[in-house]
Amino acid sequence: AVYRCGNLNRAAEELNVTQSAVTARLDALEAQLGARVLIRSRKGAELTKAGFAFLKQAELIWQSWEVARARVSLPRGMSRLCSLVVGPGLWQGLAAPWFADLRAAHPGTAFEIWSGLASDAARWLQSGLSDAALLPEPLSGGDLGTRLFASERLIQVASQPRDTCDWDPDYVFVDYGPGFRARHTEAWPQDNTANLSFNTPSRALAHLLDHGGSAYLPEALARPYLHRRTLFEIPGSPEFQRQTHLSWRKPSVELFPWLTG
Repeated sequence: AVYRCGNLNRAAEELNVTQSAVTARLDALEAQLGARVLIRSRKGAELTKAGFAFLKQAELIWQSWEVARARVSLPRGMSRLCSLVVGPGLWQGLAAPWFADLRAAHPGTAFEIWSGLASDAARWLQSGLSDAALLPEPLSGGDLGTRLFASERLIQVASQPRDTCDWDPDYVFVDYGPGFRARHTEAWPQDNTANLSFNTPSRALAHLLDHGGSAYLPEALARPYLHRRTLFEIPGSPEFQRQTHLSWRKPSVELFPWLTG
């Protein structure tokens, strides 16, 4: 709470305790660790190098507790809990319909969904916090399996019907990862750079609907808006592919054999 709030007073208010109680807990923690985790001053509180190292472990401890609590208190009628990690930007149009199918096909399974990057997902899978991860890149490791989940068309759409052009000043760049960036650079001149970019297509979509412009979106995400003629596919523009991979803990396959496809 102190790290998130950046201030002992605000952390105390959030925890509904006194500032002296927060200070006492921090002192006790630092005494047990044998290291200083926070630099406290009138301006606020900042993590030390040791504090950053401890924060990662503290997050795992907290997540382990949440998973343990969920697994011992499953909803009535549920026999197991599957923990899935979904990469940012993959939920709408891709993961959401898959998840709906999973729930329908496995009514006795409770699900929890975490949003995380590949580095987060690798740590959570290796620690046993999560069972599987849907990401743009496959995860590797001796205890992990992986498969290609989907290959999606990325199409250029615009808020107004038009033909392809050398450059659109209202173009919004969506970052789908290093592979996409390389192919995008080959297709478009390097000296033309978008002045607005997003790392998730859903946010780019919202911007197009509110303010207009053009962007590359997954075809499945754009399709409803193309049908309603709210957005328009730009004919003749270069197309790209976005691959998505499902990685899982091998011990989880016994409970969830559908992970392997």
